[in-house]
Amino acid sequence: MKICIASGKGGTGKTTIAVNLALSIGGNVQFADCDVEEPNAHIFLKPEIEKTETVGLPIPEIDIDKCSFCGKCQEICQFNALLVIKDNVLVFPELCHSCAGCWLVCPEQCIYQKKKDIGEVEEGKANGIDFVHGRLKIGGVLVPPLSINGLIPIRLSSSMRRREHPARSLKLLREVILLFWPQNRLHLVCMI
Repeated sequence: MKICIASGKGGTGKTTIAVNLALSIGGNVQFADCDVEEPNAHIFLKPEIEKTETVGLPIPEIDIDKCSFCGKCQEICQFNALLVIKDNVLVFPELCHSCAGCWLVCPEQCIYQKKKDIGEVEEGKANGIDFVHGRLKIGGVLVPPLSINGLIPIRLSSSMRRREHPARSLKLLREVILLFWPQNRLHLVCMI
């Protein structure tokens, strides 16, 4: 059985309901607090954290020696994360949404992926409950697109000048939910 407590205005009691439901069921429960901006379930469950994993997003890194400064990477970037000037390409990592458009359109294939840490996923145990939650780094500038099997969905027009993200959410959401999900267990997910 899988139970998901989701949505609702802050302060309505979603975490309280989820924690108490998990505790009332007892063992053989997995609890995933998917509120990566401000997870609170750990305050009530007090899990002993056994594993911490850093989560990151790819951002572009330019090999200037291979770059022809054609500007295609700048044209496709709807977030102005790249600026091509005379003999240089400036990358603004805070603006990058990791859509992969720039390295897909680069004719010189001089754009590489560099990892930008955005948070961490922690897992542990509390009162017989398998616990996992994600935490964004404090001061994170953007909400990145949802990653599916490591691929960020992107749809390019035929001219490849515009893109649309079919899903906008936290990559950490996927990481939190997929960390451990065996069958024949009750899965309690607190999505806030």
